[in-house]
Amino acid sequence: MDLPEMESMASAIGVSVAVLRFLLCFVATIPVGFLHRFVPGGPAARHLYAAATGAILSYLSFGFSSNLHFLVPMLLGYASMVLCRKHCGIITFFLAFGYLIGCHVYYMSGDAWKEGGIDATGALMVITLKIISCVINYNDGLLKEEENLREAQKKNRLLNLPSLLEYVGYCLCCGSHFAGPVYEMKDYLQWTERKGIWQRSDKGLSPSPYWPTFRALIQAGFCMGLYLYLVPYFPLSRFTDPVYQEYGFWKRLGYQYMSGFTARWKYYFIWSISEASVIISGLGFSGWTGASPPKARWDRAKNVDVLGVELAKSSVQLPLVWNIQVSTWLRHYVYERLVQNGKKPGFFQLLATQTVSAVWHGLYPGYIIFFVQSATMIAGSRVLYRWQQASQTAVLKNLLVFSNFAYTLLILNYSCIGFMVLSMRETVAAYGSVYYIGTIIPIVLILLGKIIKPARQPRSKARKDE
Repeated sequence: MDLPEMESMASAIGVSVAVLRFLLCFVATIPVGFLHRFVPGGPAARHLYAAATGAILSYLSFGFSSNLHFLVPMLLGYASMVLCRKHCGIITFFLAFGYLIGCHVYYMSGDAWKEGGIDATGALMVITLKIISCVINYNDGLLKEEENLREAQKKNRLLNLPSLLEYVGYCLCCGSHFAGPVYEMKDYLQWTERKGIWQRSDKGLSPSPYWPTFRALIQAGFCMGLYLYLVPYFPLSRFTDPVYQEYGFWKRLGYQYMSGFTARWKYYFIWSISEASVIISGLGFSGWTGASPPKARWDRAKNVDVLGVELAKSSVQLPLVWNIQVSTWLRHYVYERLVQNGKKPGFFQLLATQTVSAVWHGLYPGYIIFFVQSATMIAGSRVLYRWQQASQTAVLKNLLVFSNFAYTLLILNYSCIGFMVLSMRETVAAYGSVYYIGTIIPIVLILLGKIIKPARQPRSKARKDE
């Protein structure tokens, strides 16, 4: 397709040529994933196909330099596994994150994305997580079963060094490096080698990916349609517009809700396309249900539960339904590893995890503020939940359940403005326009939680006997 055709198509749908090129390559991951099922030869041929198609789509999307940027942390991670297995996890964590931060600073991708541009740092973000998880799991391969390993460590640790071809195929496979989902090296190897849950059963049971793929595509179409319909009415640029300042308090609060609500459908679209790509390749398969007859589950590719986000009863539920695979990565490779044996996690682990997530997204003030806000948001929601569990009457309990739902709705849509506008000026303008209500309420709840400590419910005798 020549440039004039690209320009006319881009202007017709209201995006830049660079974004259109990315979207075309992104959608192309679906047929690329489908063809992976039919690659002739053994696992080596499938690894080569995964690596080659990933590199080609990256080149077409972002140019030749994108693959060079991917290669740097990939080689650093592999070298650390070869040369220093005992400490390769922590070495790669800081080297890979350091390189990603350098790219964030150099490209200032957030500004480019807001202006309709695009570069490879978004893909590099996903590859960074895959590299770190692979290296840490190889590091965990030195540990023994009896060393109080967590379930995730037992499941994902690697006893043997992956070959360079396996490693590159894993990093670039299925176009998932464009927008996720993040998945484990061990799962990738078993899928490529047709082992584990991907091994054909004696009864010839083989899951069909076509209906789940179609369902993901229908969801993607709906999400994009709703986003394109709403975005002209709720542009993010209005927070510094004099017209917005003339709104009353409740109208400003409502506008913040609607702008956050609108922006999320763009992410739902992206993750639905990426889910379709991983499902149709077969990698999205995550096992069979216990029903009769058994039904295939496709949770490995799932990155968002739309209704789960929009109707969340508690802020604690949000990491389980939003950017699910990255939230799982943060839990396994940051949150849980900061907890000392025999101790319970606290606010420090939560704040540290959210800070890592903020740095991973980029060094914009809006990101940092949003993730600090989200840590206080979750902590405040936990206070409401503790009061809810300790309530003695049904009326009070239901009131606290509704309060937690309303609290989550309010604080999430207030907080996410910083994530979307990025700059300190726009973030402060948006938060200040509603008197920092979404910052004050969680802090007040956290402080009240220190003062009002509900009595622990006594265990029932049946529970004690278990």
